[in-house]
Amino acid sequence: MPTAAHGCRLRKGRVSEHDRIYLLTAVVYQRQPIFRDWQLGRLLVDQLRSAEEVSMATSLAWVVMPDHVHWLAQLHSGSLAELMSRIKSRSSRAVNLARYQHGRLWQRGYHDRALRKEEDLKDAARYIISNPLRAGLVRRIGDYPLWDAIWV
Repeated sequence: MPTAAHGCRLRKGRVSEHDRIYLLTAVVYQRQPIFRDWQLGRLLVDQLRSAEEVSMATSLAWVVMPDHVHWLAQLHSGSLAELMSRIKSRSSRAVNLARYQHGRLWQRGYHDRALRKEEDLKDAARYIISNPLRAGLVRRIGDYPLWDAIWV
């Protein structure tokens, strides 16, 4: 688990630019494989889609792994902190309700990387959605239920 000092370093220098594309990663508290249950993972996916419905962000690609999520998204309104706070709080509420539990779902903070316009977005998306293959969870990406990309 990152220390408080590490969490502060993650925020230092963070800038939110509208219409910028970001690779965002959030990790489940104590790396518990909560989303091994794909139905719980769908609750997180619902929140990614909800952010799009309220015009906060456009999802370009995402994968929900058992203990973390990678999301390639274009920010439209608000800040990255507001976007991630929304995703994490609403998915926590939904997952806790479905599990008849309460408590923390996510580790504090998140990792973000702004992509420069000259970077190949499709390569970033391929990297994201191939996570289940690299982790040995499936042999073909089509066999994994928790991913999507606009190019597919």
